[in-house]
Formats: sequence, C-alpha cells, structure tokens
Amino acid sequence: MKYYVLFGPPGAGKGTQAGSMVERYQLCHLSTGELLRSEISAGTPLGLQAKTLIEAGNLVPDEVVEGMIESKFRSVKNVKGFLLDGFPRTIAQAEALDAMLAKNGEAVTACVSLMIPDALIHERIAHRANIEGRADDARPEVVENRVKTYHAKTEPLIEFYRKAGRYHEIDGVGTIEEVRERIFTEMDKF
Repeated sequence: MKYYVLFGPPGAGKGTQAGSMVERYQLCHLSTGELLRSEISAGTPLGLQAKTLIEAGNLVPDEVVEGMIESKFRSVKNVKGFLLDGFPRTIAQAEALDAMLAKNGEAVTACVSLMIPDALIHERIAHRANIEGRADDARPEVVENRVKTYHAKTEPLIEFYRKAGRYHEIDGVGTIEEVRERIFTEMDKF
C-alpha cells in the first residue's frame, strides 16, 4: 500500500490536482475536511465527538482526526494507496501518522509538495474567492493569517520529510496541465 502526503501552501493547487492523482494511481483521497463532514453526517462516534467540539467553537483534536484516518485505512479496499490532503499539518501529526503506519509495517511513501511563492498564494486565493464565492477567501486578513499559520506550523514538515528522504517538491507555478505533468513525472518514480 502506498501513502502519499499532498502538501503545499493554501492556493497551491492541491484540490485541483488531487483528482487526477487519485485516478492515475488508483488512490483513495482522504481530505480531512471532507472526512470530518462525512463522519459527522454518518453519526459515527468520532463524528459525534467532532460535531460537539465544532458546535462549541473548538478545534477538533488531533487524536479524533487521526482516529478517522486510521479507520479509513482499515475500511477502504480495492485501492493501491491513499492520498492524504490536509493531514498532517504539524510535526506532531506527522509523527502520529508514522506511528499509525508503523503498527502495520508501513510508512509514508512520499510527501508530494506543490510550492508557489507567497504573492501567488494571495492572487490565487482572491481568484478562488471570486469564482467559488468563498467569503472566507475574500478577506485579505484571513488569507494573510492562513499564510502565516502555514509558514509557522506546517512548513516545518518540509524538513521533517526531507530528513526522512520522502520529500519531493513540485513547482506549482504554471498551467494546471504543466503542474500535473510535473507531479506525474515525480510520482511515476515511486
């Protein structure tokens, strides 16, 4: 089984590229946001716990998200692997993922990182706000906070996966097709 971490700053094109990656490599796409919504709507114990926390205005703790991911690893069949989107976002989450996989003698295959400069992050998110009508993407202070949070909390994962020999950076600047071809060229190596 292969386990890919899809990584990059907000607006890098992860959501745009994930569908093609899933199709080409026969992967199950695990987006933490979609996973939380699915568990909540299904009324699972983890979903109910998450719903209570969210309704109270709290963040869902790592162990709840990790439990949902581990449950998917066990239940999803007929795929060649998983594409993790939105997890891990911190070193602690990456260490938890490693421990989760190690229990079954497995490990992260690769961290596929779509990288774009900060100026392009702002441009793409503003464009997305206009096209998708996402109010949260329309406010510059919200976007700036996302970028700061990415740099402070998520970006350290680059060195974490680089040290493990699993970090593979893709230039995320260009057309969707150009970036997709770069991703496929790199992933074909695994």
